[in-house]
Amino acid sequence: MPDRPPLDVALVIPVYNERDNLPLLIDEITHAVGGTGRRYEIVAVDDASTDGSLDVLRGLERDHPELRVVALAEHAGQTAALAAGFRAACSRVVVTLDADLQNDPADVPALLAELERSSAAAVVGYRVNRHDSGWKRLQSRIANGVRNRLNRETIRDTGCSLKAFRADAVRALPLFDGMHRFLPTLVRMGGGTVVEVPVRHRPRRFGRTKYGMWNRVFRSFADALAVRWMQRRALRYRIREELR
Repeated sequence: MPDRPPLDVALVIPVYNERDNLPLLIDEITHAVGGTGRRYEIVAVDDASTDGSLDVLRGLERDHPELRVVALAEHAGQTAALAAGFRAACSRVVVTLDADLQNDPADVPALLAELERSSAAAVVGYRVNRHDSGWKRLQSRIANGVRNRLNRETIRDTGCSLKAFRADAVRALPLFDGMHRFLPTLVRMGGGTVVEVPVRHRPRRFGRTKYGMWNRVFRSFADALAVRWMQRRALRYRIREELR
């Protein structure tokens, strides 16, 4: 983490081939978060995009001093991009959201307010009035049910990327490929409290979805098994006394 005074919040955004969405996204974040009085930064992590997204981010960085760009050397996936963003962020709170404009940055202040009110370690959004096809909603419902059943969880929408975390909680998480879907569960494994709030969902305007049946359902099953193993093997102990 950079050696500088921590900001109030960092918005960490994985970016993979979202060139046309980026200018609108940065403007929306500026209006939504910039007016709250919080000291913030935007950490955009380019995951080796092939559509010129990195060039767009470099151009935006010149006009938006709150924007910091991290570029991965090769395509590594969403969890790796988030991990790089968490490492680069210098803030007390970290907010994650997608770059495809389907998450609404106007919901970010509500997540931050709930994090402060509840003293939770994480506040996770669940999408209402989803603007996806019936087939995509079905895939998400199946994948969400698989994760919750295997991990004994009750998270309503594990696939929603809009989440707020206390930075010390999220930086302590063990992250492996595919673990971005299980961040709330990992926070709970570490003893943190997780609360949920409703958030908006918008139709995709530009670009194409990166997820299909394979990585939404079948990969989720394999990853959920890995998390279940971690839950069973997690160290659980309390120190009664420590002598000098």
